[in-house]
Amino acid sequence: MTQPMPGEEFFAPDEKAVSIYRALARPLVGLEGVEVVVSKSQVAFRARRGFAYAWAPERYVKSDVPVVVSIALREELRSPRFKEVSHPSSSTWMHHLELRTVKDVDRELITWMERAYEEAR
Repeated sequence: MTQPMPGEEFFAPDEKAVSIYRALARPLVGLEGVEVVVSKSQVAFRARRGFAYAWAPERYVKSDVPVVVSIALREELRSPRFKEVSHPSSSTWMHHLELRTVKDVDRELITWMERAYEEAR
């Protein structure tokens, strides 16, 4: 049996969403100083501040996307993978990605999340 990841209960009972979340959380949970904070609306990954947020869009709108991850960075990244990029404050760009399968959690995504972690430390 796979070791449970902090926060995976947020995505239960959707096993597909839980599997995607596990792949997303695995490289983050072991990083120094990372805290996983589960709220009613999302699972936040925090260092000194929040840097990545996982949530289930079907809780808010009709959607077949199991997981969305939002990554906070100091500058805008450009990629066709981003569903949306917003600029909520002068120092933060939020990059939103739809995750439909575990394979969507690839080296590129992990690199973006690690960069966000470094900026949040």
